[in-house]
Formats: sequence, C-alpha cells, structure tokens
Amino acid sequence: MNSGSQEITQLLLAWNDGDQTALERLAPLVERELHRLAQGYLNHERRGHSLQATELVNEAYVRLIDWQNVAWQNRAHFFGMAAQMMRRILVDHARRQQFQKRGGGGAIQVSLERAENIAGPSSVDVIALDDALAALAQFDERKSRIVELKFFGGLSEAEIAETLQVSLRTVQREWNLAHAWLYRELSKETHDDA
Repeated sequence: MNSGSQEITQLLLAWNDGDQTALERLAPLVERELHRLAQGYLNHERRGHSLQATELVNEAYVRLIDWQNVAWQNRAHFFGMAAQMMRRILVDHARRQQFQKRGGGGAIQVSLERAENIAGPSSVDVIALDDALAALAQFDERKSRIVELKFFGGLSEAEIAETLQVSLRTVQREWNLAHAWLYRELSKETHDDA
C-alpha cells in the first residue's frame, strides 16, 4: 500500500472514530481519486453525452459521505463502495437517457478494456454490462463483485483481495474466468443487436 492509500485509510478510520477534521482532510484526497476514475469511465462514452465527470463525482461523493452507519475499514473498502455507487449512478443515468430517447441508443458507452487492457469489445453499453454483472451474480456473486471493484472502483487486484478477504491468486483466477464469461455474454448481445 502506498503512502496515499495509507493516508486515506488513516483518515477514514479517524473519521469513523468521530474526528470531523479527518473528513475535511479526506475530502480532497477522495475527490481527486473519484474524479480520476470518473474521467476514465466517461472518456469512453459516446460523443454528446450529458453526464460530466464532476457530476458523477459529486453525486457519488455526497451519497458516500451521507452514509452514517458505515464503519470504513480502509481505502479499498471505501473505493469498493464507491464502485457500487458509480455503477448505480452510471446505469441510472444511462437508463434515463435511453428512456428519454424511447430506447434509441442513449446508453453510456464505456470501455471494458479499461479494466486491465482485456481483449474484447472496444466499448460496452453500461446497461448491458450491468445486466451481465447481475446475471453473473446470480450464480457467482464473488466474480461479479471482482469485476465491479476492478472496473467501477479502479481497485488493484491486491486491493480487491483485501476487500473480499481472499488471496490475490483467487482474485486473478476469478477475474480471468469472469472476463471470459462477460466477453461471451456481451459478444452475444452485440451479435443479437446486429
């Protein structure tokens, strides 16, 4: 864990213990990291998108900070929850856009390759990815969570292992299996739409 990760973990733990000044020092660190992740997702969105990185960060940040009963364990735990939050925000936004266009291709496009330069479709509809992750979770929750943490949370494999309390090798093996399954599912959908 690098010094920035350690600082975020220490500040999260201090904030858990009621230190409000920790939140003031934590906010810019977390906001920078969330903005970097959000910008990465939205760089792969189709032209003319209406959701900006700052909006995504602000919405995720407000939702995360408002959670009163969460005992943040460390940076990986926080960004794991941020991954879930960003996934929900992106999917909700894509669904609203799609609804407004009456099903007419308003979904946000993001690169699945962004999560570790994996081979596969160059861009993936966020709604299709969310649906595929939900289907994967039906029979293997952990694989779905690994993809979510890596793709939406930007966590490293080591951080995912720490968050899920499994070995690094388990994360690597399950990431490879999940990736292959998602590639197949998303490729089927692409061919079905053609």
